[in-house]
Amino acid sequence: MVDEQPEEKPVEVQEAIGTRRSYRFLRPYKPVELGKIQRMLEAARRASFWGNVGALRAVVVRRHHVSREIMDSLFAAVAGYQIDIAPVIIVWYLDWHALEVQGDRLHELVDARALGMDKEATHDALDEILIPFFKAAMDHIKTTGLTELDCGQGIAQATLVAVDQGLGTCCLGSAREEAIRQNLGLPDSAKVLVLQTVGYPAESKEAGGQRPRQPFSEMFHLDAVGNPFPEDPEVVEEMKESGLIQEPAPLPWREDELKFIQKALDIPDVG
Repeated sequence: MVDEQPEEKPVEVQEAIGTRRSYRFLRPYKPVELGKIQRMLEAARRASFWGNVGALRAVVVRRHHVSREIMDSLFAAVAGYQIDIAPVIIVWYLDWHALEVQGDRLHELVDARALGMDKEATHDALDEILIPFFKAAMDHIKTTGLTELDCGQGIAQATLVAVDQGLGTCCLGSAREEAIRQNLGLPDSAKVLVLQTVGYPAESKEAGGQRPRQPFSEMFHLDAVGNPFPEDPEVVEEMKESGLIQEPAPLPWREDELKFIQKALDIPDVG
């Protein structure tokens, strides 16, 4: 039986996306149940991945269960306090070795009846055409960013499951890949992607409001660049109702909230 605290009421997908924030202030004293982390990892595993490769990997680091040396290797120069207070840090990485067995993964799709109409003919076509093509183009494929993109889909799905479970996360970059590799035992074929802090937010669910983004009309186009994708006001209102669009930051009480958090967690003025 999984030892967990009571679940919060699940949220719908659009509301989860709208509610997602980079929660930089977590409750350091409150551990995260492993069952909740497991659900995040399973969500990442279920993400789409080119060639069914599934090259995304993760090491879940529990702050109170690892050495100071490991924690120091995770420290980030910018906003490093987040690493110091987060109960859990997920080190997401890409394992290039997974691409070497990509042919087997494609054959699994055929056997699962997710690829091809004629099973035997599709197996033959993979062996004779597609797999040799991928092998010949593998060096180029590694430079396209496609593998990193699909890893990002997995991390995004894990993040939404975190929101669904009442958790807060924040993704941080790191320039200490070699130290992380050595301390966590990552293989030589690993590429560290991002560190994700996970915990229960010390700030409100709104976290001061929905963050500003670039104008919709400048980001998306219809049929050709220069023709902005039309925004339907009725759809905008529907998205507000669903929670995809929420009150913009900063909410009126945000400054007071930040002052309270800073004092409670001893957070520096900058970061």
